[in-house]
Amino acid sequence: MANLDTIVADLRAEGDELYTFLQSLDASDWTRATAFKAWTINDVVQHLYFGDYMGLTSHKNAEEFLAFMAAVQKAEMPLVAYTRQWLDGETGSAMLERWHNQFMEMCDRFGDSDPDMRLTWAGPDMGISMFATARLMETWAHSWAIYDLLGLSRQQTDRIRHIATIGVKTYGWTFANRKLQPLAPPPYIRLVAPSGQVWEWNTPQDDNSVTGRAVEFCQVVTQVRNIADTQLTLAGVAAKQWMTIAQCFAGPPEEPPQKGVRG
Repeated sequence: MANLDTIVADLRAEGDELYTFLQSLDASDWTRATAFKAWTINDVVQHLYFGDYMGLTSHKNAEEFLAFMAAVQKAEMPLVAYTRQWLDGETGSAMLERWHNQFMEMCDRFGDSDPDMRLTWAGPDMGISMFATARLMETWAHSWAIYDLLGLSRQQTDRIRHIATIGVKTYGWTFANRKLQPLAPPPYIRLVAPSGQVWEWNTPQDDNSVTGRAVEFCQVVTQVRNIADTQLTLAGVAAKQWMTIAQCFAGPPEEPPQKGVRG
């Protein structure tokens, strides 16, 4: 994993890029439904705010974080509905500024942290570097719903290497989360980065591999795209099984979008 300074710098850049993009939206855009669970653009930004809030709260005070999590669970509401209520329906540019201000505070705090710090979390404690990487992944992945809705392309950078690395490392988790046994060994991964560099993981195997563009690999492991809507090349049973259910984020098993729904 990259050092904390690099991860936080890349996280900050990802958030700044999204903030600049969202500033260009019309007021009417915020209530438009995306292809991600029919969430509106406002729901997406509120969700990012919610995740950042949890990380920031845990960083400040573990007991306060646990109390907040208990309140969320006690409400027994879908997370998107809870978040709307919790934020009292804040929308549009006001919600954008609220998210970005908190996001910057989170980046500042993370950047000043001891790299060995661990955050109390819903499951096992999480290292600060891993949590910052997870926030980068969430920011990048959820913003696709907005770009897709508006039919806009986005410039990619090698910041996505952090996401690709999580994707590779969660090969076993994807299966374990569904109570399935992963096939061994894990596939060889060879990806072409936005810069043209080649990134590789695991032992080279002609009959067990995932190859192609790093952007598409990251889209699949974050469930932004169905594998059938990419040009990734899969060799072997393990690679094919994995890429149909890949999930690099925590939580219960989620299903990728149906073929042709996104992208």
